[in-house]
Amino acid sequence: MEQALSEAQDPFNDVLDDDPDEGNPRGNQDMYWSEKDRQVIGPCQGLTKAAAACLRKLTAAVKANGDSAVPHNVAQLDDLADISREISPSVDDLALCLYPPMDYSGVENNVSKLAALLKKFLEIIRCSHLCGESELTWVQFLEGAVDHNLQKAKVLIELDS
Repeated sequence: MEQALSEAQDPFNDVLDDDPDEGNPRGNQDMYWSEKDRQVIGPCQGLTKAAAACLRKLTAAVKANGDSAVPHNVAQLDDLADISREISPSVDDLALCLYPPMDYSGVENNVSKLAALLKKFLEIIRCSHLCGESELTWVQFLEGAVDHNLQKAKVLIELDS
């Protein structure tokens, strides 16, 4: 996504070949991002980075504080494993709807779904045996990052609508 954004015009010029029989090579503007599209992608990338950070931080917290000695802790770890498996497909769904032509309602739907999933994920961590004082700091930070990027994406999507 970042590489495609850095391209000045056509994000797919190395993937989609021009048809030499067509008199209008690469003339389909549905294959390009508008300036608004590019702005909307920013907070979406922020959400995907927050998702990656959530998974990295969970891994570290499990290594540092994971305790499977009591059934309650095992149940918490199971809950976190279950919700963790949902994050990557949700990130994929968001990334797929960002490519041109961008469907803003699809983007908003996937942004909302991913943000809700990450909030639930962070709440489970917050209430688990994994969350000590140092973990609470990053949980709060990531909750703020999720909220910030969700609101920013929604505002940008609603502009000019």
